Amino acid sequence: METLLLDAADVSQNVPMAEAVPAIEAAFAAYHHGDAQMPAKSYVDLPEYDGDFRSMPAYLRVRADHLPADRPDVDGIAAGDWDAAGLKWINVHTRNRERFGLPTVLGTMIYSDPENAFPLAIMDGRELTMRRTGAAAAVATDHLAVEDAHSLGIVGAGAQAGTQLRAIATVRDVEEVIVSDVDDERVAAFVEAFGDEYAVRGGSIAEAAACDVLSTITPVEEPIVPREAVGPHTHVNAMGADAPGKHELADDLLLAATVLIDDYEQCTHSGEINVPYAAGTFGDDDIHGTLGAVVAGDRPGRTAREEVTVFDSTGLAIQDVAAAHVAYEHADDNDNGTPFDLLGLDD
Repeated sequence: METLLLDAADVSQNVPMAEAVPAIEAAFAAYHHGDAQMPAKSYVDLPEYDGDFRSMPAYLRVRADHLPADRPDVDGIAAGDWDAAGLKWINVHTRNRERFGLPTVLGTMIYSDPENAFPLAIMDGRELTMRRTGAAAAVATDHLAVEDAHSLGIVGAGAQAGTQLRAIATVRDVEEVIVSDVDDERVAAFVEAFGDEYAVRGGSIAEAAACDVLSTITPVEEPIVPREAVGPHTHVNAMGADAPGKHELADDLLLAATVLIDDYEQCTHSGEINVPYAAGTFGDDDIHGTLGAVVAGDRPGRTAREEVTVFDSTGLAIQDVAAAHVAYEHADDNDNGTPFDLLGLDD
């Protein structure tokens, strides 16, 4: 048996958003029903290198009958019953680009056969992370945004911005995109990349926040989105906070909104709500529920048109495993990847 090596280009080709989104949706439902094992994300802090490592293991068993009966038909490998296991080893080194010319975030995914633990694939975790993060925002948007949403605001024009647009466009008819960033060059690059497909323009945070859907993907520690800027029915995907102290949305915005989280422990520790939660100004009663409960049909999502909803996303290992499942299953179809004898069993 051989292990398959999948680089960033392979992962990109093998994880189309049309299949990543339903796979991540199924993962949320499985986690809600207790059909997953996901130990807490562990951190190795390296202050001397301005960075850290994060270890994210998970096992996931998807059962089609645990998804709502009115779920749209899903074809491909995200359909039916399946299981998957893996471990993502990822980092955040804030000075990587200036010191080494490397991305701030790198990552490696080990995808294993749950039945016998054989390492089926080793794949680029950075591209996998971007795709599963975009897919998670799309799942939340599908369940929480108004049905006729057509405008998308993006705050933060970095590497994640494009996958947010690509993913959300699979669940809503995106016509207008407003992107805001402190770096004008990144805004210009985003407009150039997507201007032929969408009506894209740069704008202020307030203009982006007034859209039907807003995705925030910045590393800030002081809120940059005030309550008064958000539209009366805007759905917000708060994707940036992934460590204690990070905080993109104003406290009064969170308190006024219907807030859904991906995981209680992670969100209260390092998600969008972590700062007001630690301060005691935002509590358990202010959490409407988990996205998994909404996906599974056990918790209502949006209940009125004139309602602001927020999805607090910290990123879950089950998402990585589900996306890796898609990547591995499509590798043979696309005839890509490099097989090698990692364990030396063929000698």
